[in-house]
Amino acid sequence: MMENNKCNKDICITLLREKQASLMAQGLHRFVQRGDFTEEEVVAIKAYLGPWPRALEGAGIKIPRPDDQKQRACEKRIRAKRQLTKLLKEQKSAQQKKVQPVPTSPVESIVLDIESK
Repeated sequence: MMENNKCNKDICITLLREKQASLMAQGLHRFVQRGDFTEEEVVAIKAYLGPWPRALEGAGIKIPRPDDQKQRACEKRIRAKRQLTKLLKEQKSAQQKKVQPVPTSPVESIVLDIESK
């Protein structure tokens, strides 16, 4: 395939499908793997079709991921962000409670001593 160095998306899909058919004919019931191809073929497939799982989905070999998975991942990130924000607010309020006012004059220091008792 790679002898003429001309490759496109359709050739990559055909290559994946042919290799999958070959595996099925041999009685192997698995998806095609990167190791089933030369390094140049793998590079071309990934360049035109993306990451290996997406390439298999694009060739119709593997069932695409459900779209709700993307939504769940987004919701998970939002929950994590909200928890982090809540934690940071709690830490900030705890620090503000620990901070004691610094007296700027002798009179203020006497007032602060009286208030703290």
